[in-house]
Amino acid sequence: MFDRFAMLSVLLVALLGATVAHAQSADASGTWLTQAGDARVKISKCGGGICGVIVWLREPHDTATGQPATDSKNPNPALAKRPMIGLPLFSGMQPSSPNKWSGQIYNADDGSTYASSVSLTGAETLRVEGCVGALCGGETWSRAGR
Repeated sequence: MFDRFAMLSVLLVALLGATVAHAQSADASGTWLTQAGDARVKISKCGGGICGVIVWLREPHDTATGQPATDSKNPNPALAKRPMIGLPLFSGMQPSSPNKWSGQIYNADDGSTYASSVSLTGAETLRVEGCVGALCGGETWSRAGR
């Protein structure tokens, strides 16, 4: 009887371990379309976490100058000249729980960086959230293609 119980316990622990390992290995890598549909962000694994870089914009040119859009809202004059295409959005995004990474996100709309989390909520959906003090917000991104 004890042997049967021990074997069942080992089997349950193994199954639970496999489930947890699978959940922790969820892959957010790929290209994601923002909720507004105005940008695509390529997410890849890096440094034990994830990185995200803008790879497409609905309006890639500054309407006033006709030149490629730049990070013009950045308070650092040297960074304000960098192109929006290729702009890194995530920094320090490390796993914080299964299917979730926490770190910082850069908001090119105001040139600021915020505490953020990214959660894979389904095979085709990613929840991106950020907070400034007690004010938090977020949006859901959809996979743009595999």
